[in-house]
Amino acid sequence: MRFVTLGGGTGLSTLLQGLKHHLKIEGAREKASIPHPPIKIGTEAWITDLTAVVTVSDDGGSSGRLRRELNVLPPGDIRNCMVALSEDEALLSRLFQYRFSSGRGLRGHSFGNLFLTALTGITGDFQEAVRMTSEVLAIHGRIFPSTMSDIRLAATLENGRVVQGETRISRSRSMIRSIRLDPPNCRPLPETLEAIANADVITFGPGSLYTSVIPNLLVPKVARQIASSQATKIYICNLMTQPGETTGFSASDHIRAIEKHCGLKILDYVLLNSAPIAPSLERRYRQQRSEPVGHDTEQIRKLGVQQEIRHLLSKEGSKQTTIKLVRHDPNLLAAAVIEIAVQHRANKKRNMLKKSGTFSAQTLRIR
Repeated sequence: MRFVTLGGGTGLSTLLQGLKHHLKIEGAREKASIPHPPIKIGTEAWITDLTAVVTVSDDGGSSGRLRRELNVLPPGDIRNCMVALSEDEALLSRLFQYRFSSGRGLRGHSFGNLFLTALTGITGDFQEAVRMTSEVLAIHGRIFPSTMSDIRLAATLENGRVVQGETRISRSRSMIRSIRLDPPNCRPLPETLEAIANADVITFGPGSLYTSVIPNLLVPKVARQIASSQATKIYICNLMTQPGETTGFSASDHIRAIEKHCGLKILDYVLLNSAPIAPSLERRYRQQRSEPVGHDTEQIRKLGVQQEIRHLLSKEGSKQTTIKLVRHDPNLLAAAVIEIAVQHRANKKRNMLKKSGTFSAQTLRIR
């Protein structure tokens, strides 16, 4: 199966960290020891091609400083995806995540961000710097920025105020009415459109709805290409709501926001978590105006989207612990996405065979 994943922040890198274990690599052993082996339904459970499309609207932290001072695209989210797709224990991967804690001008920067910025200066091309860095890290898969344009986010809030910049939007306490790219006429990479056209599976998220997921879909031609694709389209809903951005949002509210901004129906499935969150952890989140995303099944069904519920929570977030974050488990998440994709493909084949009058258990088997 050919996968295209769209997102940003830590959510996309979490998914990629799990999906890479299911990649079929030429010359590699198929029976390698991995946390969650591919679903046992023929060879189509293997991922033969993996492409990550990463939002480039970040304007905070190290990435924001590099944007302002050196006029480069923000490297942080792309760096995280590179590390997620590299070998887990490789020294280079740890080096790319190293963050300087002291030094005038260096404090707060990660080595990987500086490396990508330096290579952009040498090559004169951010995408070429991403490609060359991917080779250095020997990553499995491809990573594309959503656009090569220097874009910013602009949000119109429910109180009518317009807020510029991802960081300010994330900090806003007012609900978001709509979001747009500035400039709006940015261009996607041709490679991104080609990957979407050839994809068997397209995923969205997990990650911040308005600052990680939707921005990729606002790049001209991307949403329309997705809508016309025959791929299985899966939205991985967040575990918790985000103060301001999605306060009080249910799963169907997330879906409505995505398709409202696209102006198109692009989702087949929404993937939700069924695992309970440790009460002490949930209380801490509620103190910050965040709560588990509600599963409003009937509203989801009315939107023409199929709900899939799985245990997706990392162990650190599912029991009493000192860990203060609720996070998806990379391997459980990847296994769930692949299972949904395989089931969807089998259902399509079953329906086609029934229409042709040649349905049987033997012909249904995925080869």
